[in-house]
Amino acid sequence: MTIPSLYLPATTIKPTHITLPGSKSISNRILLLAALSDNQTEIHSLLNSDDTARMLEALKTLGVNIQSTAEKLLIHGCHGQFPNHKADLFLGNAGTAFRPLVAVLSVLGGHYRLHGVARMHERPIGDLVDALRQIGAHIDYEQQAGFPPLLIHPRVNQDQHTISVKGNVSSQFLTALLMALPLTQQEHVIEVTDTLISKPYIEITLKLMAQFGIQILHENFSRFFVPACTSYHSSGSIHVEGDASSASYFLAAGLITGIPVRVYGIDQHSIQGDVAFARELEKIGANITWGKHFIEVSRPASQPILSFDLDANHIPDAAMTLVMIALATKQRCRLRNIGSWRVKETDRLYAMATELRKLGVTVTETADSLSIEAPEKLNTDVHIHTYDDHRMAMCFSLVSLLNTAVYIDDPQCVNKTFPDYFQVFASLSNNPEATFATTEL
Repeated sequence: MTIPSLYLPATTIKPTHITLPGSKSISNRILLLAALSDNQTEIHSLLNSDDTARMLEALKTLGVNIQSTAEKLLIHGCHGQFPNHKADLFLGNAGTAFRPLVAVLSVLGGHYRLHGVARMHERPIGDLVDALRQIGAHIDYEQQAGFPPLLIHPRVNQDQHTISVKGNVSSQFLTALLMALPLTQQEHVIEVTDTLISKPYIEITLKLMAQFGIQILHENFSRFFVPACTSYHSSGSIHVEGDASSASYFLAAGLITGIPVRVYGIDQHSIQGDVAFARELEKIGANITWGKHFIEVSRPASQPILSFDLDANHIPDAAMTLVMIALATKQRCRLRNIGSWRVKETDRLYAMATELRKLGVTVTETADSLSIEAPEKLNTDVHIHTYDDHRMAMCFSLVSLLNTAVYIDDPQCVNKTFPDYFQVFASLSNNPEATFATTEL
């Protein structure tokens, strides 16, 4: 089989300003909330990617009236009930679309089949299904128990108002419940039965629900109180922040090279937890400038990049970028509490460890941690397998900033969240002769 491969030469960069694409996490949440609202919503700066395309396709299949122009998207809300009560929905590998739609459709009732690519059928969903069944959801597994594809049937309304859900696999399960339960018009309490991972993503959910008129109270992220007799109502117009996870690659470039790199679309007031990535960079040698709608990173030539041992549970996606920064330190670095990487677009712990070893890096992989120690000189011209995972491709592009040429196999996987990533990355280059040509493996 022929696999396209992108060659990235050893690259230096120039001072650069980057405008970020919209946040995937925010985009798909807003699309669903707007579709469920009792009024119209204009959405600006929506991410244009595979994941948002899957959500839009699903909403249109469910009967939502959506109009688009170059500047905005107009969604006519369905007043908390989709017009079509029967549908077959293909959602690719978009967890931010799949999990919330499972919960919403289970609560609203109807006959639906939800499925995706092979990897989506390997990503666990049993904890969400178990939680929904507590309130009478009728969900069947089409193949393996605990995993998609799913068949959803009309719900049997039960007098159950306290729901327990596990929080140690994916915060998207809790997000899905929070977004769906207001549609019942009944009061509910959600109890998280163990340690909740990725709390910043729950904060995104709560803040966006508040923008659509529903306030959720909670006790230290362990008990959540969903009010009765509420409905989603938008302000009429909403702007999507730039993607903070995507910002991490360019912010890291500023730290690794010392050259100032500014990203527009986020700032210190962003609702995304991954802006904390910039604060972690500051701890290990970066100069951070926080501006209005931008963050800039650089590093004095006299300041080395420091090693780190970090509990990265608060920035699970951006933490992948720290692995590339670890290579620049030439010291032993460690990321802990990243077990959620195992159930992402691929098993990211395994994938990261495997590809790092190709570069000559000493790696220790555990169930939920990664220790990295780079050699003085990395192996060059290595082919990086990306596992159909956009973040693997974007992370390993940074190897080219470490005086090491690298091939990125299947670079189109970035279409999931950042289709023109490599064009934007090329714009950083200070090398007139640098080429980013696609080759065939």
